[in-house]
Amino acid sequence: MARIGGKALVPYEGVAVILLIALVGGAKATAICNIDSTKLNQCLPAVSGQSPPPPTKRCCSIVRRANLPCLCSYKSVLPALGINPVYALALPKKCGLKAPPECRVG
Repeated sequence: MARIGGKALVPYEGVAVILLIALVGGAKATAICNIDSTKLNQCLPAVSGQSPPPPTKRCCSIVRRANLPCLCSYKSVLPALGINPVYALALPKKCGLKAPPECRVG
C-alpha cells in the first residue's frame, strides 16, 4: 500500500495520484518503488501509443533501479493513465532484465 505524508492510500489511488503528478510535471517528487516519481516520464514514450519506440537508455536506467515487483503490482492502474500495460510490463525484458512474476501479462 502506498503512503503519502504518513497517510495510507489504496494502491490504485496512491499510484494514480503519484503517476499523474509525475506525468504532468508536478513540483514535488515522491519515491515510489525505489524511484523518484518525476523520472517515470522518461519511460512514457516506450509504453504508450500504437507503436512505441524502444525504451531509451535513461528509461532502462530507471527500470534497473526500480523495485519491479512493486511497480508491476500496479499494472491495473496503467490504462487509466494512458499507458499500455502490455508495453509497460515488457519494459524489464527490453531493458535486459528478467521480469518478475508480477510483470507477466495475462
